[in-house]
Amino acid sequence: MPAAPEAADDLVARIRRKLVRQNFMHLVGADLTVITPGRVEAELTMGTQHLQQRGFAHGGLTATMADLVAGFAAVTLVPDNFGVVTSDLKISYFNPGVGQKIKAIGWVLKAGRRLHFCEAEVWCDDVLIAKASATMAVIEPN
Repeated sequence: MPAAPEAADDLVARIRRKLVRQNFMHLVGADLTVITPGRVEAELTMGTQHLQQRGFAHGGLTATMADLVAGFAAVTLVPDNFGVVTSDLKISYFNPGVGQKIKAIGWVLKAGRRLHFCEAEVWCDDVLIAKASATMAVIEPN
């Protein structure tokens, strides 16, 4: 069921309310910086807890950032009492993440009643480090 169009301020407020329950995202240190219908961006300042050997961003962090933005991009297109869950995530790594800031951009390619097909890019400073495709399953209220 597609969401009715909502004002930009209402959309941002709705997504910010949902963020309160995103404990993992807060533990990682990510924050959503752009929220528009079908598109979300997030940023994270790199710390030692995010690094693997040779100071590269951990691959799990990169995948997490892609999953977060794809999922929240899908959430922007479902009614407030609905949710989404990742049913498939494929990620390709292109470059090691070396830098100060991770930025992830996620968008919905095709929104459906039960599934939303999304893509994401993850950047470290100005270098593309990974791209992802995700399928998000729409969770209806009980």
